[in-house]
Amino acid sequence: MNMKTIKPMPRYTYYYSFLPEQKPVYHRDLLVVASFQLPTSIWMKLQPWSIRVRAGLPRSSLHYKSRSSIRTLSAPSHPQYRPLGILENATLDTFQQRCFLPEQPAILPRSTFQGLPALKQWFKSASPQSTLGTLSLNLEYLHKHGADAFVPLELTESTSTDTTSEPDDRATEIHSFRQFHAPLTLFLDWMRTAESTPQSTRLYLAQCQLLDLPPVLRADFPTPELVVRAGKGDVYGTNVWIGHPPTYTPLHRDPNPNMFVQLAGEKVVRLLAPTDGQAVFGAVRRQLGKSGSREAAAFRGEEMMQGRERALLDEMVWGTPVSAGSDAGVGFEACLGPSDGLFIPRGWWHSIKGVGGGVTASVSMFHS
Repeated sequence: MNMKTIKPMPRYTYYYSFLPEQKPVYHRDLLVVASFQLPTSIWMKLQPWSIRVRAGLPRSSLHYKSRSSIRTLSAPSHPQYRPLGILENATLDTFQQRCFLPEQPAILPRSTFQGLPALKQWFKSASPQSTLGTLSLNLEYLHKHGADAFVPLELTESTSTDTTSEPDDRATEIHSFRQFHAPLTLFLDWMRTAESTPQSTRLYLAQCQLLDLPPVLRADFPTPELVVRAGKGDVYGTNVWIGHPPTYTPLHRDPNPNMFVQLAGEKVVRLLAPTDGQAVFGAVRRQLGKSGSREAAAFRGEEMMQGRERALLDEMVWGTPVSAGSDAGVGFEACLGPSDGLFIPRGWWHSIKGVGGGVTASVSMFHS
């Protein structure tokens, strides 16, 4: 690709250049040229946003065996999971004594957060043909108040093809994963398209900090009283997540307590205590000849979102069904719907999957 050398420019000045037959993936500091097949109308939205080029990032499509064929880990065995309990009430004292102080996870009473303004402003009922209760984004509201906001997106291509080249003739999955920044309008247009037309290339608004959004949208996420009063009252960050299922967040741990609120759709969360999660993560990393330390658990790093590491982590965390009974396993599983809340203590390992139909959305509030 012919491209002139570009002198350093201010942080939010951008420059772009790409071949006609290729599509650019935009990032504040990167230009990735790839053949991702998003609708032309959506890619055109990017043209006014020039990009400053700092480096080229090679596109990699990694092939790996499907989940059912991965059985190479030597230790530990797959953890077992049981349903996570629901707190009997959402009073401050109960939350502090049962969850916050002893650092134990719990699902808050159903609909604890039903008064959150974002639930009504950001979402609306899907078309009459959709499943009862399925929600879609309020695209008009978000376009009006935040179309030009610069937000973090994740682009994933995932296909399954039958192959005779493998000894067991199993299907091979191909994943390609990229992170970049773009105007919110790009994501909103993709969501509009995905509502009516299945997409093999998927966009996910992931870890979008509230501070990256205009004030009118930030006002839709007031900090809940439990978050303000349970500890010191410091909120270190509030992140929004929106996409069409299936969505996926790999096994990781957070350095601060997380009040995780489901806004729309459904998500399933699997949790492991600090020691148990470290054992699972370390086993997978050592299987790949990598460091299994806690510091190696870079949240949503590319190696965790594609290729063999993703496959092994997914198999170890999600390869066994949930079991009933108080002594059924060492981990927990939480199934969340709109306005449900989940407290994830500091250091607890967790992996999250968006399931079902319509849009799935959630917000994480990291606090002390």
